[in-house]
Amino acid sequence: MRLDPAQLDTLLAVAEEGSFEAAARRLHVTPSAVSQRVRALERAAGQVLVRRTAPVEVTDAGAPVMRLARQLRLLADEAVGALGDAAVVDLAVAVNADSLATWFRPVLGSLAGSSSTALRLFVDNEAVSHDLLRRGEVLAAVTSEPRPVQGCSVEPLGTMRYLPAGAPTFVEQHRRGRRFAWGSAPVVVFDEKDRLQDEVLAGHGVGRPVVVHRVPTTDDFLAAIQWGLGWGLVPEQQLAAADGTLVRLPGASPVGVALHWQRWRLQSTALDSLSASVRDAAGQLRRGRRRSGIEKPSGSAPA
Repeated sequence: MRLDPAQLDTLLAVAEEGSFEAAARRLHVTPSAVSQRVRALERAAGQVLVRRTAPVEVTDAGAPVMRLARQLRLLADEAVGALGDAAVVDLAVAVNADSLATWFRPVLGSLAGSSSTALRLFVDNEAVSHDLLRRGEVLAAVTSEPRPVQGCSVEPLGTMRYLPAGAPTFVEQHRRGRRFAWGSAPVVVFDEKDRLQDEVLAGHGVGRPVVVHRVPTTDDFLAAIQWGLGWGLVPEQQLAAADGTLVRLPGASPVGVALHWQRWRLQSTALDSLSASVRDAAGQLRRGRRRSGIEKPSGSAPA
């Protein structure tokens, strides 16, 4: 079976744009031409590669074809650039929101000023971001999964540390002598994927309280805790910068989540450079680990 590069590029455009019509506009062809290319690719593969939903969804059979399409595009763009033509290399990367708000930000600075690299960030929970690698949607990911996805390499980055915290007035309101009312105090979670607060509660022998707030953006999650909506797990860096608007809960132990960098095993200058920037930026996680000795080998943290 031989797969046509133009058809592969069309499949990638459909997956990234979400529809055949949007892919046609991007490729400067008609929607009929896009449909014909995808059908021809599916005939060659002998399987349905995308579900015609809104937006379209890549099937399990389409995932390895997507990976191939993205790999070919990366290598082709780098080759064109090496030959002297203006080519922009698209780097699709998955990162969890807490990392993006803290230690990962210098990576953005390392790409500033580059006219040949476009960063495409997918923000998702680090416990599931490796699935984006498996489906071929990203080239690399910050993940809590230490086992490499097929075709990828993996290296440890360090430990993301969290502390149970709340607004000072909130903590006083829910203090019971020297103890905190873990079983009844409202809690803030990021979304349904965020189960780290549940592990803290289980450590105190209780389950979720009646009131659970869901605030699915990093800045607003932090603000909700600062305004006294509930307690939550706050990255160590953010708690240190809170200027007294947050305090650590009494009897609360810090929690750490071990993070890893997974990337495709490709000879790619752009991907190598990105990986080096991530490795450098993650140095602060490793330094913090030596100071505190906190580590959690697996599990999820606030997205």
